[in-house]
Amino acid sequence: MYDNEVKAYDEEDRKDPPPTHPILFYGSSSIRMWTTLHRDFPGVPIINRAFGGSMLNECVELMDRLVLRYAPRAVVLYAGDNDLGLGRSVNDVITSYRDFMARFTRAFPGRPVAFMSIKPSKNRAHLRKEIEQVNAMVQAELKNWPNARYISIFEAMLDAQGIPRDEFFAEDLLHLSPAGYAVWRKQVEPFIDEMA
Repeated sequence: MYDNEVKAYDEEDRKDPPPTHPILFYGSSSIRMWTTLHRDFPGVPIINRAFGGSMLNECVELMDRLVLRYAPRAVVLYAGDNDLGLGRSVNDVITSYRDFMARFTRAFPGRPVAFMSIKPSKNRAHLRKEIEQVNAMVQAELKNWPNARYISIFEAMLDAQGIPRDEFFAEDLLHLSPAGYAVWRKQVEPFIDEMA
């Protein structure tokens, strides 16, 4: 299903070899569409290997081709949003998160993985309880994975009434606007500074 996107990354690597031990951004379309990463974190060896529409279990399935081959110094992971949107349970998402952590940790013991909390959005307001459950459960998992980090972007995208702010989203009220990515940059920056 994602073969064309993976092949496009292969071609990109042939034309412009990636940096050694990069900070790798991975996950679904909210990361794939973060086209200003290099401008947001200048001078940092970053590559983006996210693929659109992906679920966290699919991110695990493609780890060899899109994560492990780059031997990244750290990973920033955003996934789980589509899982819930497509009917996977909270426990399904957490199982996939554990699978991701186990595979990455076996390959690169001690190297950090930062999970970005699932964002709130009006498009998926009906899933807010499940989104909050996944976010809380990932935070609870940190004690099991010394190399795990958690980056909260959930609260930063809400207004004073706890509603997702329209200006942070594109017209579909799911993907991000430039203002939304500016919020993400601010929340992710401390982790990038630590890893750079």
